[in-house]
Amino acid sequence: MTRLKKDKVMNLKAAVSAFVRDGCHLSIGGFTLNRNPMAAVYEIIRQNIKKLHLYVHSNGQGVDELIGAGCVARIEVAYGGTGKFAATCIRFRKAVEQGAIQIEDYTNYQMTLRFLAGAMGVPFLPTRSSLGTDIIAKWGFSREIRRAEPGLPDHKLVVMDNPFPGWGDTDQVVLVPAICPDVTIIHVHEADRRGNCRMQGLTFADVEQAKAARHVIVTCERLAGDDELRHHSDQNQIPFIHVDAVVPVPYGAYPTACYRYYDYDPVYLKDYAGAAKNDERYAAYLARLRATADHQALLDGVGPARLAMIQADPTTGYAVDLDRR
Repeated sequence: MTRLKKDKVMNLKAAVSAFVRDGCHLSIGGFTLNRNPMAAVYEIIRQNIKKLHLYVHSNGQGVDELIGAGCVARIEVAYGGTGKFAATCIRFRKAVEQGAIQIEDYTNYQMTLRFLAGAMGVPFLPTRSSLGTDIIAKWGFSREIRRAEPGLPDHKLVVMDNPFPGWGDTDQVVLVPAICPDVTIIHVHEADRRGNCRMQGLTFADVEQAKAARHVIVTCERLAGDDELRHHSDQNQIPFIHVDAVVPVPYGAYPTACYRYYDYDPVYLKDYAGAAKNDERYAAYLARLRATADHQALLDGVGPARLAMIQADPTTGYAVDLDRR
């Protein structure tokens, strides 16, 4: 089994080719403009992988670029946006409006619980989230789609009477189905060759997404020494038993941020948003992206001055005096 190997280091092209296939159920980590696994997203686009069923919590740039490149057939999501650059992801919105993808939406808390259920190995978890709202009534995937797709649960959500009356102050609970992706891809600060991972700052739903998946690709800013992560091991969030591939990729979240390493690049994201609003400009953007050999080639095109501009201050963890306009 790949997860028991002592050395799981692979290059990104090989890792994506080995685990991400047309039509697979894929989960990507990160949150809006933070720690999206962008190097892996760009490699999926270069390999022209199609018909993905995508799961995300509240992702931004990764979602928009995968959808914009035509890689996604269906998505289950709480939110997709990049803050001031796009309150709602632009190509994502266009695809939904044009009926190019199918979407099913959940609350932020529900998506976290769904990944947690997958990580726990249980079929569902109960919550009160969305009681009294249309989240329950409006399904993105019909019963016919669910019957035809073995990877989908029979119901979006199930409302049931509280089986423990007298406990809690609710008469009903909502059951949210587990998510067990074929593959989860996350970007972390440090990982060792076996796949032990350490993130700094907020982890979002990345830990649950990794533990819920059948296969996990981890891209990392830095490959740690064999015994390095044994020190202060309480700071490690994901143990090696969950990881199939470790891919060292400096700036692997670029153009999104990786706390304490670099901030997001407002120049890139502003230019991207402008291109995403125009089909011809976006086609040209994709052509340039696909022409890059790998993530390092993309970074070389950006240039050292821009990368220096977003370097994180060691005290705050963010770029100082960055013009975010």
